Amino acid sequence: MDFLRPTSWADALDIKSGRPDATPIQGGTDMMVELNFDKGRPSALLDLNPCRELFEYQEIDGKIRIGSGVPYVRIINRLGNQLPGLAQASRTVGSPQIRNRGTVGGNLGGASPAGDAHPALLAGNAVVEVESAARGTRMIPIDDFYIWVRKNALEADELISAVWLPPAEGPQYFSKVGTRNAMVIAVCSFSIALYPSNGTVRTGIGSSGPTPLRAEPAEEFLATQLPWHDPAPLTDRVLREFGTLVSAAAKPIDDVRGTADYRKHALSVLARRTLGWAWTDYLTERKAA
Repeated sequence: MDFLRPTSWADALDIKSGRPDATPIQGGTDMMVELNFDKGRPSALLDLNPCRELFEYQEIDGKIRIGSGVPYVRIINRLGNQLPGLAQASRTVGSPQIRNRGTVGGNLGGASPAGDAHPALLAGNAVVEVESAARGTRMIPIDDFYIWVRKNALEADELISAVWLPPAEGPQYFSKVGTRNAMVIAVCSFSIALYPSNGTVRTGIGSSGPTPLRAEPAEEFLATQLPWHDPAPLTDRVLREFGTLVSAAAKPIDDVRGTADYRKHALSVLARRTLGWAWTDYLTERKAA
């Protein structure tokens, strides 16, 4: 196995162009596990750690651009107020050591349905910035990014440079179920984001399908049911119907972490809870205003 170490981002793109078989590595929190357990051995590793521009984040034209090398801990500590859903998801990733090394860019590159960042990125309406030496930069809406199990929309010569998200305009929440409380792969996960300006909701489902998913029928249901302009507590009927629609949107399988039926049930509970938390925050904000 070759270990390729570029001197800059431009150099990394050139190397990837000539070696499309090279697997990029930054935090290595997924790749090193696979290597240690002999679950996969790429022909080459492309080390992106010398590309320091990937470790920066900034606000540009009202959106937040997070470099693909920004670790979870910086999202938690620096962007929690602007991107609460993604920050909540980042807090559930592994241990403190993993959060110091792991990145959202790595989650996107691996495209595992169980990746903790994916539901929050879907709910947050993210856009993935990718680049190649030959064609330059391309922007991929998050809804178009996930193709199949561990497969994304990247071309063979492209690398992920950043992910873009609008700052939260309303409450956002993320929640997951695992076999224990910490350092665990999700049995299932769910994220919700409210958009009061246009009266819409976005969702994200993790670890319950071949790819991360949105529960679009559930979103459409809430668009007609939430009393945005005359806020009031939600009825039990609305909460339960939302949970039912989220559960129906999932496409889980039975595996060692849980059964399909359990995942569907758990998602309905997570959906009800996160919607309840988000709507309570919205009511509080409206009263304060």
